[in-house]
Amino acid sequence: MKMRTHSGAKKRMKVLSSGKIKKKSTRMRHLNSHMSSKTKRQLGKTSYVEDANMLQARRCLVF
Repeated sequence: MKMRTHSGAKKRMKVLSSGKIKKKSTRMRHLNSHMSSKTKRQLGKTSYVEDANMLQARRCLVF
């Protein structure tokens, strides 16, 4: 059986040439009126997958 890329993961993450995986932060869709402006500004930025979760992310992206 072929190894397939996880469809949800390929829409949400991107592999960079350095080998890091870029992703967008979560918790910004709704229920954020109580958050401070600082929190919302930081959540709006892109981030990288942490080293502890890199193996799971690589398995989803199959590369």
